[in-house]
Amino acid sequence: MHALLVRIKVKAERLEEFVEATMDNAKASSLEPGVLRFDLLRSSDDPTRFLLYEVYRDAEAPARHKETAHYLAWRDACEPMLDGPRIRETFAGVFVSDPRG
Repeated sequence: MHALLVRIKVKAERLEEFVEATMDNAKASSLEPGVLRFDLLRSSDDPTRFLLYEVYRDAEAPARHKETAHYLAWRDACEPMLDGPRIRETFAGVFVSDPRG
């Protein structure tokens, strides 16, 4: 298992647009064979701060994700909406519970 956390700050005047575009990307990403989880989270303290929580089957899957049409469209559409660079952190699974049993 391979997980990514992507921290994003969005310009206040672009929030609705960002959420809509990111939800479209997340829904399409969830259908990729290498994606186990793709969540969009919003800060409870600051509505302009978001976190993408992405879980992949293996370390190669994120690179395949970045080649998809939906990711490329999201990147190009959302880049001007961001208030600073995306901060990406990579993690490897040590213990992961499976809520499906």
